[in-house]
Amino acid sequence: MIALGLEGSANKLGVGLILHPNDSGPAQILSNLRHTFVSPPGEGFLPKDTAKHHRAWVVRLVKQALKQASVRVADVDCICYTKGPGMGAPLQSVALAARMLGELWGKELVGVNHCVGHIEMGREITGAQNPVVLYVSGGNTQVIAYASQRYRIFGETLDIAVGNCLDRFARTLKISNDPAPGYNIEQMAKTGKHLLDLPYAVKGMDCSFSGILASIDILAEKLEQNPTGWIDEGTEEMITREDLCFSLQETVYAMLVEITERAMAHVASSQVLIVGGVGCNERLQEMMGLMARDRGGSVYATDERFCIDNGIMIAHAGLLAYRTGQTTSLADSTCTQRYRTDEVLIKWRD
Repeated sequence: MIALGLEGSANKLGVGLILHPNDSGPAQILSNLRHTFVSPPGEGFLPKDTAKHHRAWVVRLVKQALKQASVRVADVDCICYTKGPGMGAPLQSVALAARMLGELWGKELVGVNHCVGHIEMGREITGAQNPVVLYVSGGNTQVIAYASQRYRIFGETLDIAVGNCLDRFARTLKISNDPAPGYNIEQMAKTGKHLLDLPYAVKGMDCSFSGILASIDILAEKLEQNPTGWIDEGTEEMITREDLCFSLQETVYAMLVEITERAMAHVASSQVLIVGGVGCNERLQEMMGLMARDRGGSVYATDERFCIDNGIMIAHAGLLAYRTGQTTSLADSTCTQRYRTDEVLIKWRD
């Protein structure tokens, strides 16, 4: 079976084609294309501008994906699209494209939960069997484990997502959004040397990032008044932009490692799977790896092709659902900004 996947819940438009062999062998990625709406430094991406970008590029990417995969329209079994969660206007643009293609080609639609798409693609690529999942992105921060045909949320952010925290701080520093603000913070953090004291907000299994952001924004404002750096009163060391990026990363990632370790202990798991755009961060993977090794476990993660939002993960999760008889009627082919991971019945797992 072959599925076409359309992803557009935020500023990345992804189109992918995937093949599930009839012999239940590993999935084959036929094409995986992506185009990103990049806003100017110091600015975020507005829903209306992002939606306009998706509408302008979606037909082009679908044609390119079919050509790259050497797949005809007749070969496609179903069209999968991101139903939610995400930003309203971009989601609507992609849902509209999916309905259009479904009607033109006479194909069934499958609405896919964005978070489940990340998890299933991560499991397929890494081979992780039943891991605790850390899902970290610009819109979501959740610690998840599977039980009784649901991905159960053990802990999550109480306010903003960790990726949103990083992105907003990048805007404070007016760091470039190309290729991604979080990636540019990661590169700057590699040359940071001084760890500043920031709020550490872990509340049971949940985290809070808004206070950390407010605190480091104050430090950034102080730095703006002294562009070459300022002397920390406690350590008498020169503090730079790189030190701020380093301190923010170390603090928020330590919080994520803590709640993930607690979930591992609770479900007696030795595996951690990191998914979502922030999961590309090498420092997060390193810190999680140190914790997992101390517990005799292992960490699974993918590279930017699959961590960052993409169409192939929607195609994969959608095809898993389609093979169990799950489809979305035209009347129900809507989208929703709020669609929790644990709302989805995972019929393809025991």
